[in-house]
Amino acid sequence: MHTSRRHFLRSSAAFALGFSGLQTLIGCRSTAAFSQVTTIDGFGPIVPDPNGILDLPADFSYVVVSRKGEKMDDGFYVPWAHDGMAAFPGPNGLTILVRNQEINPGAHAEEGPFGKDQGAFSLIDHSLLYDAGYNNDPCLGGTTTLVFDTRSQSLVRHFLSLTGTLRNCAGGPTPWNSWITCEEIDIRAGDKYRKDHGYCFEVPATATPMIHEAIPLVGMGRFVHEAVAIDPASGVVYLTEDKGDSLIYRYIPDVPGDLARGGKLQALAFQDTKSMDTRNWDEQLISPGDRFSIRWVNMYDVQSPAGDLRLRGFEDGAARFARGEGMWYGNGAVYFACTNGGLTKKGQIWKYTPGRVEGQWDESSDPGVLELFVEPNDSGIIDNADNVTVSPWGDLIVCEDGPGEQNLVGITPSGNIYRFARNAVSESEFAGSTFSPDGSTLFVNIQWDGLTLAITGPWHTRKLA
Repeated sequence: MHTSRRHFLRSSAAFALGFSGLQTLIGCRSTAAFSQVTTIDGFGPIVPDPNGILDLPADFSYVVVSRKGEKMDDGFYVPWAHDGMAAFPGPNGLTILVRNQEINPGAHAEEGPFGKDQGAFSLIDHSLLYDAGYNNDPCLGGTTTLVFDTRSQSLVRHFLSLTGTLRNCAGGPTPWNSWITCEEIDIRAGDKYRKDHGYCFEVPATATPMIHEAIPLVGMGRFVHEAVAIDPASGVVYLTEDKGDSLIYRYIPDVPGDLARGGKLQALAFQDTKSMDTRNWDEQLISPGDRFSIRWVNMYDVQSPAGDLRLRGFEDGAARFARGEGMWYGNGAVYFACTNGGLTKKGQIWKYTPGRVEGQWDESSDPGVLELFVEPNDSGIIDNADNVTVSPWGDLIVCEDGPGEQNLVGITPSGNIYRFARNAVSESEFAGSTFSPDGSTLFVNIQWDGLTLAITGPWHTRKLA
């Protein structure tokens, strides 16, 4: 019975893709070609860091850009729990980093931007906060912005750029130089909070110190958001959800580039299989290299007062995923990590390639294609992939978030895997990997240590694979 169902899934995928898709399925990316994970040297062996912070390959180095608790240029303090991040071009060749602060409900005051006695709370215009809470006890999540000079590898300034939100986990950059920050929580307004949470917010990437008004992008739904990626060709926004039974969403804005004007929220579904479970928890229904044509299911009541958006979407035919987390657009595709996917629950990375008329009325003529890109099922190769980014040369750089040792892992476009860096200071996860616009510097956070690092080295020496 299991064999026949899997055979049906593969037959459906091949049929839906047509003859050219069938050739791709059984030729270039066959399951047999991915029956074994291939590891490569990448940039060479990792060398222990004498300072005990970050182990890197020989000839690579890092600087600490920012530490939690430091006083910033605007009088606020660097919050704790650095998470998702993106880099943007700034004036005079500078790089602008917008960084999430994943501050939880009930956090101690010293974890937020106002200091341990909330003394700096008086410095902010309270109308700019999304949720000021009650009794001078505001929500402490949000974003900070860092201006960095890659030529001197030095911080120019840093400042608070959005606040009053909760658990800002990941997000994603827009093609128009802003950052979408996502609340990884869906609690409701009540005795402690004035407003519902579970939204995305847009933060312009600016080099001038400024706190931006926190306006929720309500059309993108209220749920446990994780990350977003935007296809610059269509303006369509793709979204992940950090739940063990999550969906993958897309948002088609009414006005491309103006997300606050509203739009249509939909969920990913397999074209020929209703309510597909992609998690592979009980059996290997889908193998790396398998490719499927996709359709999209309309979502309704997206403010989801009962917190059941994903459940309703699955009932309507959307596919189910295992904790969608990091997501990034690159190489003409959207890559996303499902942290607990796979037979051993050690994670999957998927690749979605939009069709040529993605989001338009005739998109069924050229549907998008979803591929299980990697599923190692081996914690020694990748242990619970979380944040991802695409490097200037096309590799994915993956942040681990498993138990014990934490690594940055590279994946080539052909699916070969290498280890690039190791957290030498703690067992905290890496987060927010992103490259500077000039390609010289990889930025990454060590979350609970509250460190943002800038890594440089001979990127051109990565062994071909």
